[in-house]
Amino acid sequence: MLSKIKLLGSRKCFSTWSILAHENPLGIPRFAGKPNSIPKASKGLPIRQKIPNVSNIILISSAKGGVGKSTVSVNTALALNSLGKKVGILDADIFGPSIPKLMNLKGEPRLSSSGKLLPLSNYGVQTMSMGYLIDEKQAITWRGLMVMKALQQLLFEVEWSPIDYLVVDMPPGTGDTQLSIGQLLQITGAIIVSTPQDIALIDAVKGITMFNKINIPLIGMVQNMSHFICPNCKHESHIFKNKGAERVALENNLKVLSSIPLNEEICVQSDVGKPIVISDPNSEIAKPYFDIAKAIVDFK
Repeated sequence: MLSKIKLLGSRKCFSTWSILAHENPLGIPRFAGKPNSIPKASKGLPIRQKIPNVSNIILISSAKGGVGKSTVSVNTALALNSLGKKVGILDADIFGPSIPKLMNLKGEPRLSSSGKLLPLSNYGVQTMSMGYLIDEKQAITWRGLMVMKALQQLLFEVEWSPIDYLVVDMPPGTGDTQLSIGQLLQITGAIIVSTPQDIALIDAVKGITMFNKINIPLIGMVQNMSHFICPNCKHESHIFKNKGAERVALENNLKVLSSIPLNEEICVQSDVGKPIVISDPNSEIAKPYFDIAKAIVDFK
């Protein structure tokens, strides 16, 4: 299986990748005298760690795939940057990374002098993603142990320049990856993204329950694809139901930070790697992302 995972190894700071192994699935070279930075396992629950040079870690989660969480993550990070904050984005979705496409980034991370991966940047925001380490068309078929080790490497073997907020684009679900991130890191807060229909809200509630169980503060909920405004007559239609996230937020004593419309321009600009906060920052459809960013900054 490992031979089928082709890591891109033409980095200029070293000549060859080390052989893939369960202890080093990303193939980061181990230089003499420079051990890896992953915290060692201990008995009981792990002690939550800080990531060097990162002041705050914000998790953007949904527990459900297909609700637009990555688009929310990227635009929120860019809005934070527009507010004068230093920002990074960590793509924690090992199997389906979206950040490279959304941020219009390609290429391979170089290694720092300390043997850590250096983030790729665009629009003033640093990023790291599994998508930079494999071919775009390649599927990752790793089992749980390899996934967890790769995740730990993305968490602790990336050399961020000092940032105020690291926005973590979480994968769908409430399993190993989510629990590991919640238990390994000192998290400032989490945001739950959902669409208004019941099938998405069922999983959103599971996400809320998970974060409460592992004592991660919840900043609030975001209702994505909340409504559609006809560009001609300006009539507002609730295609996926009305106020579903508001009901769940009320039941769980949470705030709805913003309601984001279903809008073609958000999709078009995301597909070309120029998110709406960059392509049209003063528009009404960009405003909800700034509302989320302001809620993050105000969160105590």
